Amino acid sequence: MKKISKILIAALSLISLQSLPAQVLNIPPRPANALKESLFVSMITPLSLLDRENAIYAQVVTGNIPDFMRALSPVTVNARINGTNHTATYYVTPEYLAIGADDDYFLMQMTPTLAQRIANKLQCNLPTKKMVDDIYATAAVKLRPQPIPPSDAMITVPVFKQHNDSVWQLRREQLSGHLLSTLVGGHKKDVVVTNKINNPTPTGKVAIYGWHQLSGVPIQPLYTGHADTWADYSHGIRLVQLAMKVDGADKTITDVLNDPNLAGLLSDEGLIPIARYPTPADSTSPLPPATPK
Repeated sequence: MKKISKILIAALSLISLQSLPAQVLNIPPRPANALKESLFVSMITPLSLLDRENAIYAQVVTGNIPDFMRALSPVTVNARINGTNHTATYYVTPEYLAIGADDDYFLMQMTPTLAQRIANKLQCNLPTKKMVDDIYATAAVKLRPQPIPPSDAMITVPVFKQHNDSVWQLRREQLSGHLLSTLVGGHKKDVVVTNKINNPTPTGKVAIYGWHQLSGVPIQPLYTGHADTWADYSHGIRLVQLAMKVDGADKTITDVLNDPNLAGLLSDEGLIPIARYPTPADSTSPLPPATPK
C-alpha cells in the first residue's frame, strides 16, 4: 500500500475522531511501535499457515489495526415479519479487517477459524449473506471487484499483497470525498455464517459470499466448496458487533438469529441457531491459542 501524506492522514484522523459513532470496536490502543504493512507482510510471507494465523491473531489482539477501523458503522434494516414491522440497527467495521496504521495497512485474509477467534475476542461475529447485501447497500463507498486469474498462488501472501495494492488504488481515489472511516464494500468476498457450515454439526467448510459489482449483483453466490483451512486473496473479514438494537431494545446478533419473529431482519434462510465457526476452545480445530508477543 502506498502511503498517504502524514499531513493528510493527520487531518483525516482528527475529523474521524471528532465524528465517531456511538459504537466502537473493543480493542486495545494501537502500540506506538506496532508493525506497519511492509514489515508485517515481510514477517508473514515465509510462514506456514498455522504460524501465519497465530501471528495475525497476536497483532490484532494487541491492537495493531488502523485507528479508523475502531469506529463502527451503523447499518439499519427494516422487515415485516409475521405481520409486524421491525427496525434493527447493527454495527460493522467500516472496512475489512486490516493490520497496520491508517497510512499503511494490509487487508488480511484468514481462515474462518481465525476470523471467529478474533470475532469472539472482540465481542463480534461474522455477517450472514443477507447482512452482506445490506452492508453493501448501506456503504457510501462502493469499489468494483478486481479478480486475479486463479492459480495455486492465490492463497499466498504475495498475491494477497498484489490485491491489497490494487484495492488501495481504488480506495485512494475516493479519499477526497470519503474518509477512511466511511463504510466501504464490494472489493472482497465475505466469509459468512450460514446453516450450511453447521448441518447440524460443523461441516469443516468455509462459506463465502459477495464481491458485489457496481450493478449491485454479487460475483460470488453463497459457496461452501472449500475446506475451512482455505483463505485466498479475494476473502475479507467483516466484523459485526454482537450488541445491536431491534425496535429500540437491546438485543444481540445471536438473539435475533434464534428468534422466529426477528431472524428475517438478519437472515434470508430463516433461523441460524449456530451462527459461528468452531474455534480451538471448541476442541474441534487444529489451530492452537496464540500468545501475543
